[in-house]
Amino acid sequence: MDEVTALPRPRNPPVPDDPLTCEPQGCPWNAVRHSLESVNTPIGVIGGSGMYRLLTDAEPLAIDTPYGPPSEAPARGLLGGREVVFLPRHGADHRFAPHRVPYRANIWALRALGVRQLVTTCAVGGLLPELSAGSVVVPDQVIDRTWGRDHTYYDVEGPVVHLPFADPYCPRGRRAAVAAAQAGPLPAVDGGTMVVIQGPRFSSRAESRRNAQDGGTLVNMTAMPETALARELALCCTTLALVTDADAGVESGEHVTQDAVFELFARNVSQLSGILEATVAALPEDECDCQHVLDGQKLPFDLP
Repeated sequence: MDEVTALPRPRNPPVPDDPLTCEPQGCPWNAVRHSLESVNTPIGVIGGSGMYRLLTDAEPLAIDTPYGPPSEAPARGLLGGREVVFLPRHGADHRFAPHRVPYRANIWALRALGVRQLVTTCAVGGLLPELSAGSVVVPDQVIDRTWGRDHTYYDVEGPVVHLPFADPYCPRGRRAAVAAAQAGPLPAVDGGTMVVIQGPRFSSRAESRRNAQDGGTLVNMTAMPETALARELALCCTTLALVTDADAGVESGEHVTQDAVFELFARNVSQLSGILEATVAALPEDECDCQHVLDGQKLPFDLP
């Protein structure tokens, strides 16, 4: 197993006089960056339920971060003819509940390994009758209803960082994902608003109705703060969401169960993997505006 070491960071680290131009000896995060100059893994993939064994002949990479270890050691391999680093969101044994996933460590680890474009997959509930189970949605918006999660990197003393989040997902990544989904075997939907709930319980019918009335079309437990953290580290982020159920039955019908979600995801994981592979293959190789969102910002620490 290759090992990449990230130095531990206190909760409120000392802020360099000029964190954007600090010398390697004066800024501990440069040690991480310099040690990774030869690593070239431009596409990151975070898998949701059921997608833990995506790559064959994968090479595990041991890495720690200032926020602790990621959910699992990332695995480096090939997918769609591109070099990929894959990380299972909940851990290989699904041990992290949605509100306990180490989101900051996961995104930091991927960037430290050279990732600048990120594709995530997840299971979602549908809030519209036309979003039948087995559909693939490429969302373009989120509503965050989580609480108590470590939702930002910029909670340290130092320069305050405000970033735009009007359009949470990468437009170029979304175009690639929509084209791949529309060419795939599952019903595809371009666009959707993902309401991210705290979990781990599912919604009540009243909560589902409120989420739909507020403009939500999908319900999920993990897209936030994951998507926002990717923006904070200047990563392009694109999501493929597999509809597994009608959330709480919305108005009527059976309530959702964990077994039903896992069963439907497992039944469609090979088709979703094909769409993911086509998405990764189609992602542009040049830089995107998402990767320049921090340009001109004075940061409280160096990026990995």
